[in-house]
Amino acid sequence: MQKNSYRMMGLLLASAFTAGPVFSQGKPDIGKSEYEASCASCHGVSGKGDGALYKQLVTPPSDLTTLLKRNGGVFPSQRVREAIDGRRSSEIGPHGLREMPVWGRIYRDEDTQPYELHARVRIDALIDYLARIQVK
Repeated sequence: MQKNSYRMMGLLLASAFTAGPVFSQGKPDIGKSEYEASCASCHGVSGKGDGALYKQLVTPPSDLTTLLKRNGGVFPSQRVREAIDGRRSSEIGPHGLREMPVWGRIYRDEDTQPYELHARVRIDALIDYLARIQVK
């Protein structure tokens, strides 16, 4: 029961954190706002791997709109969570051997909520958004 209370509190805090710029557009989309702030510079606004920085990267960013297709029609939520969070990665350093930042570490460093609540809400919102932009 207490876990649900923390989750709700985190959602409310995440809404307050990211809703400012999106309120003017109608219903807030926390996942989209988080994606645009954290991912779009490499993966592109469309998620196809064509962000402003993609030419400067050694490894091209993946097309995030084809995760469902590349995983046999099942969205790989856990694999995406682990890639964003970065804790289960055997890679070393803030970027590890990959060029993608370990967003979980960044989000946890910014988190002022108990039990990494705000970081989890941000990652959950990102996963939800990525699931919604999959090509059919």
